[in-house]
Amino acid sequence: MIIVSSCLAGMKVRYNGTDCPDEIVKRLIDEKKAIPVCPELLGGFGTPREPAEIFGGTGEDVLDGRARVMSKSGEDVSGMYVKGAYETLRVVKESGATAIVLKEFSPSCGSSRIYDGSFGNRKIAGNGVTAALLKREGFAVLSENDSLLSYLED
Repeated sequence: MIIVSSCLAGMKVRYNGTDCPDEIVKRLIDEKKAIPVCPELLGGFGTPREPAEIFGGTGEDVLDGRARVMSKSGEDVSGMYVKGAYETLRVVKESGATAIVLKEFSPSCGSSRIYDGSFGNRKIAGNGVTAALLKREGFAVLSENDSLLSYLED
């Protein structure tokens, strides 16, 4: 079983109420090989919601209390991101998932690159909060951009 970001499965759960469907992910869902999860919804957010970015570090830093996830208007929403990460971890463990495919650049799901916290569309190397937690727990976390995604199709 594979866990995938809900937005990659075609669900309109992104902060602005859109999706970003990936054909391979959608096929895995249709074949009942994948379970869609949105850490931000599991953390208590609705759709749409105000954009947020990690300020002062990466997802690892948020988990360790050294950085914050801030909404564009300046609200500290770190707690909801951490809650969503732990809820996602619970789903991953209960499902017996062998891999997780998450949406790159997200403050939750980014698995190698995230926005820099300036809301200036600048990206930096780093993990989102959920990706960081799952990696800490030893899970394989992929991006929709990884060429390995096609491997999971088999």
